[in-house]
Amino acid sequence: MNKNVNNVVEKDKGRLAIISRIEEYEKKGWFSKDVEDDPPTISLTEDKVDYLNENLINRLLAKVITTYAYHFIKKLLKTKQMIIKEVRGIENYEKIADKGAVLTCNHFNPFDNFAIHITLKKYLKKHHGELYKVIREGNFTNFKGLYGLFFRHCYTLPLSSNFSCMKKFMASVDTLLKRGEKILVYAEQGMWWNYKKPRPLTSGAFNFAVRNDVPILPCFITMEDSNIIGGDGFPIQEYTIHFLKPIYPDNTKSYKENVAEMNEKNYQMWKEVYEKTYGIPLKYSCDENESK
Repeated sequence: MNKNVNNVVEKDKGRLAIISRIEEYEKKGWFSKDVEDDPPTISLTEDKVDYLNENLINRLLAKVITTYAYHFIKKLLKTKQMIIKEVRGIENYEKIADKGAVLTCNHFNPFDNFAIHITLKKYLKKHHGELYKVIREGNFTNFKGLYGLFFRHCYTLPLSSNFSCMKKFMASVDTLLKRGEKILVYAEQGMWWNYKKPRPLTSGAFNFAVRNDVPILPCFITMEDSNIIGGDGFPIQEYTIHFLKPIYPDNTKSYKENVAEMNEKNYQMWKEVYEKTYGIPLKYSCDENESK
């Protein structure tokens, strides 16, 4: 933690660089590009991942590490390193609580999946399910320390640049959704730190839903500054988690039409929450550039 002579926490230079990069990428319309300095990706092969925890040791590790992660999240809440101010629309989750579903959420902080997980824990427990998370390949193969353990053993589904491994990934997603599990997908892809706007969505989450005839449950987290300054010199954010109405595939539409329409509905629902919460229209700097 860096402090100046007046004991004011200085803003972290790495964070400032990321904010600058986000501004640059928004101007260029690069909404799905990573802005973080993530560890390099090591290719994941099918023999290195047990998506369904079929191996006994992996099943035990998943239970133990996930229990530890739960207590870790509770500590974050207690120490106000993460603040959940309000949860809205939980009745929308309850509509799909007993069936397979794909959850989409905006991605702006390493802890945002913790906020979703802790909120849904009692509902998942009631139906003997887990929250599976689709993650970046490099986070699984090359992330060290405690977060590396979380990435590898907390019911994660790493993507892969290896074709055979991705076939195994897709088969596992199908199995999980058919048995009623919930899969969290960051359809915006890369994490943009404390970025409040919804970004255009990629098609993966909607392909999973249409392929398995399950609903999408859009989640959107809005935030506001708390009066607590974090170790990086920025205010810790207070989260309001919005669970929106489920979006179902339409069996009168083609596969391709369903994917496109569900994607657009999800985005429009996020946009509506953004504009209602912050009281401003959704605008991107790249739109301003195009109009000049």
